[in-house]
Amino acid sequence: MTIVLAAVVLFGLTLVFAGLLGVAKEKLKVEEDPRIAVVNEALPAANCGGCGFAGCSDFAKAVVEERAELTGCPVGGAKTAEAIAKALGVKVVKTAPLRPVLLCGAKNHQKLGRVPYTGVQSCVGADVLGATQGCVYGCLGYADCIGVCDYDAIHMVEGIPEIDYEKCIGCGACTKACPRNLLPKIPFKEDRMLVIACSNREPGKNVKQVCKVGCIGCSLCKRADESIFEVSNNLATINYDNYTTAADIKRKAIEKCPTDVMIYFGRTGPTYAKPLAKAEAEAEKARQEAEATADSK
Repeated sequence: MTIVLAAVVLFGLTLVFAGLLGVAKEKLKVEEDPRIAVVNEALPAANCGGCGFAGCSDFAKAVVEERAELTGCPVGGAKTAEAIAKALGVKVVKTAPLRPVLLCGAKNHQKLGRVPYTGVQSCVGADVLGATQGCVYGCLGYADCIGVCDYDAIHMVEGIPEIDYEKCIGCGACTKACPRNLLPKIPFKEDRMLVIACSNREPGKNVKQVCKVGCIGCSLCKRADESIFEVSNNLATINYDNYTTAADIKRKAIEKCPTDVMIYFGRTGPTYAKPLAKAEAEAEKARQEAEATADSK
C-alpha cells in the first residue's frame, strides 16, 4: 500500500512540474524575428565562417539586427546579397568582393639567409623558432594556408602560396591560419588588383640583406599618388579605400619602384607589375603613334 501511495504522489508531482514547465516555457520564451529564418533561407548554408560569424544562422540574425552588412556572405556573393535585400525590403549597396592576397612575393631563390629546418613542418612551428630564413616577416612556405582551405584554391609554387581566384570564395580560413598575417583580404574592385607584396618593416639596407624583392621604403610610389600609396615604418602599402581603376596612376608608381615588390593578383595568376606596366606602356605608345600616322594621311 505504501509503495502504491508513493507512486501516486510521484506521478502527481510529475504532472504538476510538467504543467509548471509548460507555463514557464510560454511565459519566458523569446520570440524570434521571423525575418531571421527568411534571411537564413537565402544563404548558401556553407557555414564557413567567412562572414565573421559562427555560421549562416548567426550571420542571418546579425543582418536582421543590423550588426552585419547584408553583403557580408563571401560564398553567396552578389546574388545572395540581392536575395537578402529583397527578403528584407531594402536596397543592396554593391560592394567589391573580399579576397585574400599574399603580402610576400619572395620565391625560394629570392629568400636570403635560409637554413635547414627539421622541426614541425608548419608555418606556426617555424614562426615560433624564428630562424628558418633571414626575413622574419616573409612567407615561411610550409603551407598551413593550404591545409585549411576546403576549396582547393591554394597551391604552393616555388615556396609561396598561389591563390586560384576561380575557386577562392573569400572564406578567410587562410587569413586566420597564417601566423605572420600575410594573407589579408582586400576588396577586388577589378579582376586584377595591385599589391605591394612585402611586409618587412626594417630599413631598406636590412631588407636587401634578407630578400631580393623586398620593399625598401623609398617612398617613390607615394609620389605618384599620395592618396593611394602610403609609407609607414619603412614599408609602402596601398589604401584600397582610395584605390583607383585608372591605369596611368598605377603605372607611374610601378615604373618608379626600384624593386620587383609590386604584383598584380587576380584570375590570371600573380604577375609582376613592372614588366606588365612596361608592356602596356609600349602598347599605348604604339597605339598613339598609329593614330598620329593615320591622322597625318
